[in-house]
Amino acid sequence: MTVNHVASKTTKRRSGTAVLKSVLLQAWLPVGLLVLVYFLSAQSTSFYFPSGEAVLSKTWQIWFPNGLISELVPSLLRVVVGFGLALVLGVGLGVVLGLFRSGELAVRPLTETLRAIPGVALLPISMMFFGTGESMKLVMIVFVSMWPIVLTTIDGVRSVDPALKNVMDAFKLRPQERFRYVYLPAAMPQIFSGARISLAIAVAVMVAVEMYGTPGGIGYFIRNAQQTFKITDMWTGLVILGIFGYLLNIAFRIIENRVLGWHQRMVKHVQGAA
Repeated sequence: MTVNHVASKTTKRRSGTAVLKSVLLQAWLPVGLLVLVYFLSAQSTSFYFPSGEAVLSKTWQIWFPNGLISELVPSLLRVVVGFGLALVLGVGLGVVLGLFRSGELAVRPLTETLRAIPGVALLPISMMFFGTGESMKLVMIVFVSMWPIVLTTIDGVRSVDPALKNVMDAFKLRPQERFRYVYLPAAMPQIFSGARISLAIAVAVMVAVEMYGTPGGIGYFIRNAQQTFKITDMWTGLVILGIFGYLLNIAFRIIENRVLGWHQRMVKHVQGAA
């Protein structure tokens, strides 16, 4: 057995231990709160606050597996497509505005005005132009969630070392090469920082537009259950929505760690050197 093989096994063991510790640290509080609520609500007779046992039992009946397929999957697709479009548009617009300062100053009043308008306030206007179907839902998710990505991309592009700009000029790199090899890697940490915020916004907007759009999706399920006084069903929707948001955040963090592995290693190296 070689030294490298032993070192690799040791590294994997440490990595697995670190992951287990991270999971336990993240899980103890929500699990503890759920257990506490479950026992404290055991004797509840309130119509609006059913017992934890009733909610869990109803959750299993409604959502596994039929509810997940009919209600949660459409919501997941809307978030993924809307967030993906917001990411592409946000990065593209952020790069352009970051590179051309005079252009960014010229459109800043417009962008700041649009960014300041709450998404809920735009919902009636969006319904007038796009109806209550899928087009309206996607437009709202994209428009409201793209702004954090735009702002962080602008900061990331402008953080490029001036010395790198001189190197690009010396080697006469083409615009697409400058974007791919310099500006995009330099802005990537800020882009992911804004994308994490945008993902949470996309989920919130998805729920809001589903509540007032055509039938289908977890937002519509929650609102319909509330309007028909199926309060236990409404609580099951909230439970599934919370789990959905948490799992979506975990998936995003896994992707972020893979894409930004080089940046995290560089930061650790610099901190270790310091």
